[in-house]
Amino acid sequence: MLRGLLDRPLASYYLLLSSSALLLTIGLVMVFSATMVESYEATGDPFAVILQQVVWAVVGLVCFWIAQRLPSRTYRAVSRPLLVVAILLGLVLVVMSIRQKQAEAAGGEGTGGLATDQLWIDLGPFQFQPAEIAKFALLLWAADALVRLGPRIASWRELAIPMFPIAGLLMIIIGYADLGTMLIILAMFLGLLWASGVPLRILGVLVAMGLLGSAVLIAFEGYRMQRIISFARPEDFADSWGYQAIQGYYAIADGGWFGVGLGESRQKWDWLPNGHNDFIFALIAEELGVVGCLVILALFAVLVYTGFRIARRSDDPFRALVAAGVTIWIAGQAFINIGGVLGLIPMTGVPLPFISDGGTALVVILAAVGMLAGFARAEPDAATALRARNPSRLVRLLWAPLPPAPRSESDPEPSTKKKTTTRKT
Repeated sequence: MLRGLLDRPLASYYLLLSSSALLLTIGLVMVFSATMVESYEATGDPFAVILQQVVWAVVGLVCFWIAQRLPSRTYRAVSRPLLVVAILLGLVLVVMSIRQKQAEAAGGEGTGGLATDQLWIDLGPFQFQPAEIAKFALLLWAADALVRLGPRIASWRELAIPMFPIAGLLMIIIGYADLGTMLIILAMFLGLLWASGVPLRILGVLVAMGLLGSAVLIAFEGYRMQRIISFARPEDFADSWGYQAIQGYYAIADGGWFGVGLGESRQKWDWLPNGHNDFIFALIAEELGVVGCLVILALFAVLVYTGFRIARRSDDPFRALVAAGVTIWIAGQAFINIGGVLGLIPMTGVPLPFISDGGTALVVILAAVGMLAGFARAEPDAATALRARNPSRLVRLLWAPLPPAPRSESDPEPSTKKKTTTRKT
């Protein structure tokens, strides 16, 4: 029965919509549960934070709708300008972070020994996080560059100029202020290279360079080293760097198999820092228990399976690479967040996709999934089925236009889309 459902032309599309919609719904419910006490204490209104998150979710859904309507040539056209914007915004963050640290060193307002990196840019009442835009920008630009290179990806020289310097520059800029996001970008970039067929010897060198760069960035900031030192034995740092991890473990332990009940968390009463963001998985474990956590993990597993399925079934090299890249991005970010909460890896402070509180991250991830939904509709079988249905103009206007007709094997590929030796993902 399951095989029959998966063999349907639009199976990828509906799996993607259902898993991402359920994750978004669970996220909104858990953000409300995690913030209601703090929000009431600060403003007298328990709905203040969740209403903000709902607004961002609506903006993200609009971006999802727009993204699934755009053809792949549009993404290729905007990839370079978007990368330039991401680099410039990253440089602004670096300057702001340096000035902040200089002010603190000169006797300005301190941060109590915690991280002082500047991660957001304020625009009046709104904040946005350039690192989230950088993920999307590098994904599109790298996939476009790899497709243009075609068989030349086997040459170190062809890959190195200009791909590695530009990608390395962006990672250094982002990593200066946000090491966790840089690791996600690095994993996504390496995943794109692997999926496109880059030789393993080149990937091995890049992995070594990435690890070395990460070590330098960790050594450059003392608080990052403190996080790693306190990771193994947080109880020895219970009054400082280990405090958050210990409170997270308490939340997980209190939840048991079925949790203490939705909205009944004790740790959210000013015990667990960032329970609405970095550590929201701990509150899920406390309120919904092991069963609730397994549901979250199952939904992410379905989403990851669907993303790789779209990559595998695509007849366009660019769409295949971008689908693989988005999937690695989501899977890597979820692993880093959940692994940090569970104590499997050091905590790096990245949000859980779809679920954590945060506007920029939610909008960008929904836009990326919208793009993936458009690629799912463009799968050869899906495109044939949709074109056979011939939906009305109103449906095409309100939801999505018809995908391009699938290419037959005898059709020559456009010269701007030289086929890569894409690995089966």
